[in-house]
Amino acid sequence: MPATTTMRLSVAQLTVRPDPGDTAALRAGGAEIRRLMRAAHAAGARLLHLPEGALTCPDKRIMSATGPADIGPADWGRADWATLAAELREIAALAGELRLWSVLGSVHPLTPPRRPHLSLYVISDNGAIVTRYDERMLSNTKVSHLYTPGSAPVTFIVDGVRFGCALGMEATFPEVFAEYERLDVDCVLFSTHGPGGPVNNGPFALQAQGLAAANSYWVSYAGTAQDAPNAPSGIVSPDGDWLTRCPAEAVAALATADLDLTTENLARPWRRLARGGLYAEHQATDDPRSLDRAGH
Repeated sequence: MPATTTMRLSVAQLTVRPDPGDTAALRAGGAEIRRLMRAAHAAGARLLHLPEGALTCPDKRIMSATGPADIGPADWGRADWATLAAELREIAALAGELRLWSVLGSVHPLTPPRRPHLSLYVISDNGAIVTRYDERMLSNTKVSHLYTPGSAPVTFIVDGVRFGCALGMEATFPEVFAEYERLDVDCVLFSTHGPGGPVNNGPFALQAQGLAAANSYWVSYAGTAQDAPNAPSGIVSPDGDWLTRCPAEAVAALATADLDLTTENLARPWRRLARGGLYAEHQATDDPRSLDRAGH
């Protein structure tokens, strides 16, 4: 971790478009992303983090070849892949123009007949896609009908700060976040569509707080405008506290905070020491009063 670094990060919520075949909606979504990019640049951010499906978040009923009443295999032939690619190119070009790292969710086509990945594209401040994270821990519907799961964690570095990526419902899998702790990340960018219900208590956001505290790193939580009344986007500190959040309203918005890497967090090295066998020499494995668990 850098000795004297402050990293300015913006996280956004925006209205996601459920139909990847709706060309006008895809273009409107791309325009909204670029508006948020300009706002993040004006706020002095070095990186903008956007939610799952920022370009398109395909609805399982819209995509179902046997739907919408019956959810079946997705018909990916209905997706406007040309417009999705064009919008991604425009976003990448603006990232280079603004010198703004941008991380956004979309779908990534594979070789037919394989289903696409559900992905986070990482675009550098040079306007290049430098890597891509593909959701690994898919829901039953996603893995059965919609997507091909990813297979590896992804990290990247901006100004000496190491980021990891998580997606979808992966906040419910602590092992994903523990793996990033072992990979020495400073911040995990978690993009989600949220639970998807009209009323919920923001479980993924609550889990993001716990995962940040348990692993002693920042977690950026990027959700949708549709889910913002339940769980607005925001940034969680390594202590599990919200540094900043977007309004709890169903509107596109931006929240920005500085990640102060000059403050040492002693919990992280202590947990690593503890997990390395620290307690073995202190245990009383040969003491009968320790072994007798029914005694008093």
